[in-house]
Amino acid sequence: MACLLRGVVIGLLFGLPVGAIGALTVQRSWSMGVKAGLLTGLGSSAADCFYACIGVFGLTVLSDFLLRWQTVLTAAGGLLILAMGLKHLFRPQETDPGQQRPVAGAKLFLTSFVIGLTNPAAILTFLFAFSYFGLSQMRGMAEGGLLVGGVFLGTYFWWSFLSALTQVVRQSASGFPLRIVNRLFGGVLCAFGAAVLLRLAL
Repeated sequence: MACLLRGVVIGLLFGLPVGAIGALTVQRSWSMGVKAGLLTGLGSSAADCFYACIGVFGLTVLSDFLLRWQTVLTAAGGLLILAMGLKHLFRPQETDPGQQRPVAGAKLFLTSFVIGLTNPAAILTFLFAFSYFGLSQMRGMAEGGLLVGGVFLGTYFWWSFLSALTQVVRQSASGFPLRIVNRLFGGVLCAFGAAVLLRLAL
């Protein structure tokens, strides 16, 4: 149980910094409803669990491969974020939360999952966190599974809270034009994507 609770804490700390996924979760929760935000957060949490598994179970072959191609993967993530930002910036769409299709839901999950996977440096972050919390030496698959499950619960709790908070704010500002929200977050996503690419270039 201690591994599960520590995993929850690590997941919360890992999810708190609001980056591109945070902006995407807020934008989707605002424009398409809380379910869209939850699906977006679920994709990010799944990607975090993937990297947490690599750190917990010492999958060095996989981690070495991902870190070797870190620059390419990060650049791909920056381009994807930039493309999504440009789409919202120049083609804002007003979407009725009640009209979401299953295919659209899968797309919400997959886009955030792919963006999460383009950050292999998360492996090193998890390794540092596990070491800091005294979890670098796991005694079995059960403890490792509890730790990864805790990471998932912690990160997903944050995305759920962010989605719910966005809905509360949206209801209190119901007269705010949706097209302005889409353009605003489109600009934010463009800034995040450009920052990733600029950092790589420098």
